Amino acid sequence: MTDKPLVAIAMSGGVDSSVAAALLQEQGYSVFGLMLRLWSEPGLEKENQCCTPDSMAQARRVAARLGFPFYVIDAREYFYKMIVQSFIAGYRSGITPNPCMICNQTVRWGFLWEKAAGLGAKYMATGHYARLQRCEEGNFLLLRGIDKSKDQSYVLSRLTQDQLVHSLFPLGGLLKSQVKEIADKYQLGTANRKESQDLCFLGGRDYRGFMERQEEQAVKRGEIVDSRGKVLGEHEGLVGYTIGQRKGLGLFANRPLYVLMKDQQTNRLVVGTEEELSFGELIAGDARWLRGVIPEGSFKAEVKIRYRAKPATGTIEILDEKRFRATFEEPLRDITPGQYAVLYEGDVVLGSGIIETSSLR
Repeated sequence: MTDKPLVAIAMSGGVDSSVAAALLQEQGYSVFGLMLRLWSEPGLEKENQCCTPDSMAQARRVAARLGFPFYVIDAREYFYKMIVQSFIAGYRSGITPNPCMICNQTVRWGFLWEKAAGLGAKYMATGHYARLQRCEEGNFLLLRGIDKSKDQSYVLSRLTQDQLVHSLFPLGGLLKSQVKEIADKYQLGTANRKESQDLCFLGGRDYRGFMERQEEQAVKRGEIVDSRGKVLGEHEGLVGYTIGQRKGLGLFANRPLYVLMKDQQTNRLVVGTEEELSFGELIAGDARWLRGVIPEGSFKAEVKIRYRAKPATGTIEILDEKRFRATFEEPLRDITPGQYAVLYEGDVVLGSGIIETSSLR
């Protein structure tokens, strides 16, 4: 018998959550596995990347191998309401949404945690590559994972202290290569499985087709113009383009042209040169601060403007309790409204906000 508390492990059938479960058991925890059944388009129910029948079967095999219970929970209705509808609304409004950020906050650490707690769990663990550190005053710091190439602290930056206090990230101090070795050690059969993807409910399909099926207005044609308003061509629906896109514009010009912005009011796609795509600052809203306290004044921080972006040094100015400005030492390309600006001090996540606007400076 162990005196350690009961832990729910959020499982995907992949190597990371499988190894996280094995490590928890190795550390003396009692464990049970949970997987969410998520929404997919009618007729494509078996293709959600996070809960395919094969993934469920693999998670069951891992649970059986390690000897702990495993449950599948139906979250289709909640997932559609919280994630899919906000995804559609985001593109409808002209931004490029990041549903994975919302999913972690509301579905995993909201809906799933409530189910886990109802089954007696005191903690919920995941296979994310991130670390937690408890401060002397009792609150938690969220840190990058040791494996910088796999670090997932960015997608966890919206979590609160109330959510972090019952969270465990067993893989945060490991390299991916070590995780695969542990999977082989325990004969879990997951070491070489494909990793889960973003936008799981699309089943690997292009989001443009999904939006066309869900939102007819999303593919309304309109003008492509340069930054001075000169008409250069016609676009096939603003939803089909992203900030910084170069290919697929169907334009002939002396210099490469990139998407600068999507003007929802006029249904115009604005394009320009690479120099016009470089921005010196951004303003982010709906700010969340990991320590639960809004910083005062201005301060230096590293900023990631998307999950795969390299951190950029900037000065952060607090505008009000929900908004901040980031002014960069060097201009950045592709600052995209709807994505998240996540702030770091070294390895520590300070907070994040949803990018609202960007400007040259």
